[in-house]
Amino acid sequence: MYGTRRKVLAVTAAVITLLAGLAVGAQARPNASDAAVNHKIQIGIVYSRTGPFAAYGAEYLSGLRFGLSYATGGTNKVAGHEIEFTLVDDATDPAKAVSAAKDLIGKGYKILAGTVSSGAALQVAPLAEQNKILYISGPAASDAITGINKYTFRSGRQTYQDVKASTAFLKGAIGKNVVVFAQDTAFGQGNSALVRNIFGDLSNQKVDRVLVPFTAQDFTPYAQQLRQKNPDLVFVAWAGTTTGAMWNALDQQGVFDAVDTIVTGLAERATWPFYGPATAKIKFLNHYNATAPKNKVNDWLVAKMKKRNQVPDLFHPDGFVAAQMIVRALSKGSTTDVDKMISALEGWSFTGPKGQQEIRASDHAMLQPMFLVQLRGSGGKFTANTTVRLRAKHTAPPAR
Repeated sequence: MYGTRRKVLAVTAAVITLLAGLAVGAQARPNASDAAVNHKIQIGIVYSRTGPFAAYGAEYLSGLRFGLSYATGGTNKVAGHEIEFTLVDDATDPAKAVSAAKDLIGKGYKILAGTVSSGAALQVAPLAEQNKILYISGPAASDAITGINKYTFRSGRQTYQDVKASTAFLKGAIGKNVVVFAQDTAFGQGNSALVRNIFGDLSNQKVDRVLVPFTAQDFTPYAQQLRQKNPDLVFVAWAGTTTGAMWNALDQQGVFDAVDTIVTGLAERATWPFYGPATAKIKFLNHYNATAPKNKVNDWLVAKMKKRNQVPDLFHPDGFVAAQMIVRALSKGSTTDVDKMISALEGWSFTGPKGQQEIRASDHAMLQPMFLVQLRGSGGKFTANTTVRLRAKHTAPPAR
């Protein structure tokens, strides 16, 4: 009896030891069963909740959430894993954006997105390469973001596509005096350089510029400088909360009466009344307005927002597409391997709210449609009538 009992105890101890060993082995290999264990996938969103670009940040975030719902069929999950956004406000300050990105990377985040400001995006992008994480910039339009490194993508358009879309308007200025009126920021400088590069060598065309400090509040002296240059065509590149004051200054200084053609990008809907009585004189290129695209994805977004008495605005597609890219990277790439995420995105062709888009594999340029529009109306009621729809190939930037 005693000998039998000793054998039973020995066998039991051996079984317990074996099970403990298996448990330790499983803990040492957490990724081995990763696909079978549902968990939250944390995505860091660094964006402008406050600051001069707060309105753009709000549109981006709204689009991001709608895009996630669309791309996941309403589940907000990929392969059973819930996607959760961690939102950090950079206040449209590059230094704060860098600090936020470092903090999120330090906590183990593999994917960062957002950044409305080009200045912020250009400083966050190197961090993505240094730490080997996936970074998808948002509305930031600087051309320098494209091709900056293999870890950086963009969900919005870039400055070259804006300027290239405007060529139909600028053809009438061959041999004439063109002046760029822009903020002295990465965005404004990029527009100025591109107008000079694309049109400066065309039939001895002269391209000049007036750059305005980003912190300026009184635009009268700069409007006077613009008038004194006697331009035949003015290309305005502007963003942020000072848009209305800028247009008022141009109007008060008689720029609209003195210049044959003024070209600018059509900004968010809230700014449409700011163009004032001279609205009919402005030629608008357009990144997006809710009535311009004709596709099922845009129809879905418009319908969903209509239920909330809302209308998609300028940067909703940038957030929407970012969500599509995130879901693509996780579902067709990996939930942990960044190199596989990158491979899943490179060369991907898909339909976003704007229409058919493609991520160019060589430099991650986001090829996409652009629009030319006329703004009509008065008071607080305006409509954007799309006159030209440009396919992605017509505004594709040169490969870097």
